[in-house]
Amino acid sequence: MQKKDKSDYMILAVSHALDLLEQFHAEDAVELGVTEISRRLKLHKNNVFRLLATLESRGYVEQNPITGNYRLGLRTLELRQSMIRQMALLPYAKPALEELVKECDETAYVAVLKENLSVYLYGVESHATVRVVSRLGSRLPAHCTAAGKVMLAGLPENDLERYLSRTELAPFTPNTIVERDKLREHLKEVAAQGHAIDNEELEIGVRGVAAPIHDYRSVVVGAVIISGPAMRFTNDRIRDELTPLACRTAEAISVKLGYAVPAAGL
Repeated sequence: MQKKDKSDYMILAVSHALDLLEQFHAEDAVELGVTEISRRLKLHKNNVFRLLATLESRGYVEQNPITGNYRLGLRTLELRQSMIRQMALLPYAKPALEELVKECDETAYVAVLKENLSVYLYGVESHATVRVVSRLGSRLPAHCTAAGKVMLAGLPENDLERYLSRTELAPFTPNTIVERDKLREHLKEVAAQGHAIDNEELEIGVRGVAAPIHDYRSVVVGAVIISGPAMRFTNDRIRDELTPLACRTAEAISVKLGYAVPAAGL
């Protein structure tokens, strides 16, 4: 049987919405009205209005209250910034993680915070027979992972409070922190010490340590994580070897992104 072309699965309404957004690429299209968009897309005004209403409700366009015309919304800028951060992050993260794994022979990842989840973008696996199943591409809860906690600790206070008020802190193991006040205090400690530990909070038998990656604005844009079986991740090893290694690797990536490392003691 002949395989269908991907265009055969295209959803027309989604295609029209994307066509509408692309109209704002032109230099003369900072703002566009319903009539002009209708003319450009050759769609009925009612259809254009419904598309605009949908995009506006999601923050992709906004209406100028004075002119009544529409312009791109903040959500499009957020997506662009997210893409830039991720594209800039990975070229520096890959060689850094490879060197990290050579030193400790444990699995390491780079993750970013997206929609309140810790998303694992890239990883290098340990050669050990017993190792953590690959989490590459996974979207894991932030409140009970080392990566998630270190990134939550780097959020502005308003964003963190929004996360705490809207997110269910599900208990994955007896070690999961599920009380909001307790997690808030724990994240203060994480921010102060510059790293986070997953003490079998997502999965029994698995521990990890993570350190934050900063960009040129000193904003936390990701995390370096070292993860492995709890039997190898003893408290002494986490303290003496793995935490310094995660922090050093995250700092090296941060410097590549333009981060100015604070002087010792500041």
